[in-house]
Amino acid sequence: MKNLFNNFYIYLSFFINLFILVNPIGMISIFENLTKEQSNLEKYKTNILTNITVFVILLISVFFGDIILHTFNISISSFKIAGGILIIGIALSMLNETLLVSFKKKNNSKNVAIIPLAIPLIAGPGVISSTIIWNEHYPNFLNHLGCLITILIFNILCFLLFSMTSCIKLIIGKNILKIITKIMGLLLMSIGIEFITSGIKEIIFNI
Repeated sequence: MKNLFNNFYIYLSFFINLFILVNPIGMISIFENLTKEQSNLEKYKTNILTNITVFVILLISVFFGDIILHTFNISISSFKIAGGILIIGIALSMLNETLLVSFKKKNNSKNVAIIPLAIPLIAGPGVISSTIIWNEHYPNFLNHLGCLITILIFNILCFLLFSMTSCIKLIIGKNILKIITKIMGLLLMSIGIEFITSGIKEIIFNI
């Protein structure tokens, strides 16, 4: 019974860690902003594809993340810097609506689902790094299975929240949603800068 509680606490901690890193509630305005020109069916498909992609990325991170990074000689620090640059680009597109429209014209709904929603906004360097580190601490197959179930529950939560964007938009209103989007753009830019500075610091200290 004690071991069962300990395992539950481990998975709960991992879930909370994912929730803090991704901030799916804050992501609602980002999802709405990137899909506001899509039909309800297209939004549903984007939502499904985004969460499936995130699940696959994190599944690969659990079982093969460390191997892949070592195979291509990529450090977590470099991955953070690359992800940070992508996040800053999306943050700029949220602050500048003209740039955001240009971004959408160059990408179909499938690409929006995978990039930038799935990666780097949800399955970003912080989440992938955390998943790989978690895998190193709890390497046995049972923990891997528990980890995947936790990720699946998290994806279901994200899917439900993103499915409510229209209702939230109706309740909150367009103007307030625009303000939230601008604020989230600034926060995203801060996160992107933090990823870059963190990656640079790690590279410097590792040298």
